[in-house]
Amino acid sequence: MIRRLTCLLLTLLPMLASSQINTERVMDIGRNALYFEDYVLSIQYFNQVINAKPYLAEPYFFRGLAKMNLDDYQGAESDCTEAIERNPFVVSAYQVRGLARIQQDKFVDAVNDYTKALEYDPENVGVWHNLALCRIRQEDYAGAQKDLDQLIAVAPRYTRAYLMRGEVELKQKDTLSAEKDFGRAIEIDRYDSDTWASRAILRMHQKRYEDAEKDLDQAVHLSTRNSGVYINRALARYYQNNLRGAMRDYDIALDINPNDFIGHYNRGLLRAQVGDDNRAIEDFNFVLEMEPDNMMARFNRALLLDQTGDYKGAIRDYSAVIQEFPNFLLGYQYRAQARRKIGDRKGADADEFKVLKAQLDQQNGVSSNHQTADASSDKSEGGSSDKGDGKTRKKSDKNMNNYRKIVVADNDDSQNRYKTDYRGRVQDKHVNIVPQPLFALTYYERRNEVNRLVYYHKFIETLNSDKVLPNRLIITNQEAPLTEAQVQKHFAAVDEQSAAIVAYPQDVHKRYARALDFYLVQDFDSALEDLNQAIALEPRFFPSYFTRALILYKQLELKKRDQNLDREISAEKQETVKAIDYELVKHDLDKVIQLAPDFVYAYYNRGNVLALLKDYRAAIVDYDRAIQLDPKLADAYFNRGLTHIFLGNNRQGIQDLSKAGELGLFSAYNIIKRFTERKE
Repeated sequence: MIRRLTCLLLTLLPMLASSQINTERVMDIGRNALYFEDYVLSIQYFNQVINAKPYLAEPYFFRGLAKMNLDDYQGAESDCTEAIERNPFVVSAYQVRGLARIQQDKFVDAVNDYTKALEYDPENVGVWHNLALCRIRQEDYAGAQKDLDQLIAVAPRYTRAYLMRGEVELKQKDTLSAEKDFGRAIEIDRYDSDTWASRAILRMHQKRYEDAEKDLDQAVHLSTRNSGVYINRALARYYQNNLRGAMRDYDIALDINPNDFIGHYNRGLLRAQVGDDNRAIEDFNFVLEMEPDNMMARFNRALLLDQTGDYKGAIRDYSAVIQEFPNFLLGYQYRAQARRKIGDRKGADADEFKVLKAQLDQQNGVSSNHQTADASSDKSEGGSSDKGDGKTRKKSDKNMNNYRKIVVADNDDSQNRYKTDYRGRVQDKHVNIVPQPLFALTYYERRNEVNRLVYYHKFIETLNSDKVLPNRLIITNQEAPLTEAQVQKHFAAVDEQSAAIVAYPQDVHKRYARALDFYLVQDFDSALEDLNQAIALEPRFFPSYFTRALILYKQLELKKRDQNLDREISAEKQETVKAIDYELVKHDLDKVIQLAPDFVYAYYNRGNVLALLKDYRAAIVDYDRAIQLDPKLADAYFNRGLTHIFLGNNRQGIQDLSKAGELGLFSAYNIIKRFTERKE
């Protein structure tokens, strides 16, 4: 398919000097696709470079990075190995291969990778972070502590280092040191919900449940959509006998994450305790759909079915538990009662005889030589299964005698809490306040859990109703990466549109359609050439200017990425992006506004560009106009709110963010919390 595309470009877009692919250009397109999270597409481009020049390290590394983002850890490891064989000095290759190995539980190999990376870059925060994470996964807490000490020496304001070290100290039962580290993390970044949530875990270990709840209150304010925080606060409230409050938290957690096992199981127990039997049964039904072999959930459901009069259903569940644990005497007792209620005297007598015989054997010192309700599991867990308080058990605990106990995670999820910072593109983990992205004209958008508005403009709808383009054109700022089938579709579409352009050389829609195909496969240069031709054919067709502005903007973002991205991978000196480089973007958006003064998305995009250039007051004027044209444009309120905050007008900024949240951009609420306590 790429070869056919190359031949086509030779005929219609003379960019290549020979029939062989321009590997440097294809490499750039592949990196574009990777940067914009089109991983499947990027792999296809890197394959072309590898086939043409198999001696290069760079395409193997980036293909490995793409595979990493697709959870192909074995493939990522293999590609990074190929990259290292060709260039052993690329730190990022060791870093990504180490992470791929962690995901495959190859901890020793991962440690070797990170250790090697530190030889070349001893102050790389991400490498130290991942090395410490790997040690924690190995339960090498002494080694992890040494690594984290070094990480803190390198980056004394890196909050994750203090949180991880506090976790390690907690594992080593050094609660005083853990308290200091969690406190220091809060001092550095009191607006990070993880800092409060981590200290809350410590305080629950110390049985300071009221203090733990206060910390979790802070975490909830800062991260309203984190189900784990509500699960933990429910536990803190349960320890204080606040059952209603705990159930409210489980309700919220399950609204956020309906498949949370612990949330359903524990809410079922609490509902049973307060007499809400029918809804408790619903929770245990859900748990058993997830884990049909969970005998504790089945026994709890049996008790509830018994209480609500479904004796046959209860007997079925009791029998399943007894079959799994034939010496669980409580199961026989309850089944005997249920059998009597339905008139099964023979079955009831048999169950009661089983219980009586076991009791007599116990009195006479006769051993049955087998475990009672899997007691060995309880011993293996030791006191840690319920933290010595008798009210909770670990999720992995199979001792049926603990069926009424609230469930807690086996390891406080510490292995999942501290994820690596390396995610496939350069991004500053601490810069999490970012504006909503630019709008695009495209065929695909990312589907969100929360229903967002359908963006509309009459001219775009006319194009769609007239069917002048091969697909329905949509307006969105949540662009979706292409699937493999879509990639192939648009490569083929380039061929089809090229034939159509030959037949109808003056048809602007054909040129624009092919430009969109090139744009979707991340071939920005070819897309721009088609857009230039489209504008020459029809200077009043404003979508050409709008799309060209977007592509020019993305090219500048890619240039900025290349200035910072792993300089050891490429020795080429990158051009510095200057403010004047954005003039072409603004000029195209100015033209859109001139041709279509009611096209709200041009004002919004221009506002984003002006805000990027720190011309905040001009940006606010554009956001004002966008909101005037569309009072329900949540993204404009969000970005105007951030712009006001950048100018120090927190009150106005929070007002706009509140409106954005009201219109469905819930991430605005986290930012509101961060700036509410700050003075202007």
